[in-house]
Amino acid sequence: MTKKGGFTLIELVIVMVILGILAITAAPKFLNLQDDAREAAAEGFKSAMKGAAEIVYSKAATEGQEAASSATITIDGEAINIVFGYPVATSSALSKLVSGLGTDWNLVKGTRAKEVGYSSSRSPTTSDCYVSYNEATDKDSEPNIVLKNCYN
Repeated sequence: MTKKGGFTLIELVIVMVILGILAITAAPKFLNLQDDAREAAAEGFKSAMKGAAEIVYSKAATEGQEAASSATITIDGEAINIVFGYPVATSSALSKLVSGLGTDWNLVKGTRAKEVGYSSSRSPTTSDCYVSYNEATDKDSEPNIVLKNCYN
């Protein structure tokens, strides 16, 4: 008589226990990918805002407006209001410089004066992960562009 090969019940139970332990330890890492993706997108958007602000400052410097407390420069036919060479903290000024504002990135309500915030949430609040743009306060400062509520 030939002996048939196969797995015993105890071997199958042990494999299932091992797979269960792996699933329990690995699942939280994979379930948090959405938050990580939002934070990475916000980090990229922050860099885009910083780059746009630097381009505006370069243009203002070439026109001798980098020390003015209030001025207007023109970039690609768009008039941009600036303060100390950098864009003012208004959605209208920033939307001329950074694409995706109002479509991919929505204005966060409740930010302070001279600050504007953008989040990728559809109805963002200040408790969501968002990018905050605070305008320059004097000729020796830069705008403060930070991520808020993004890292847990």
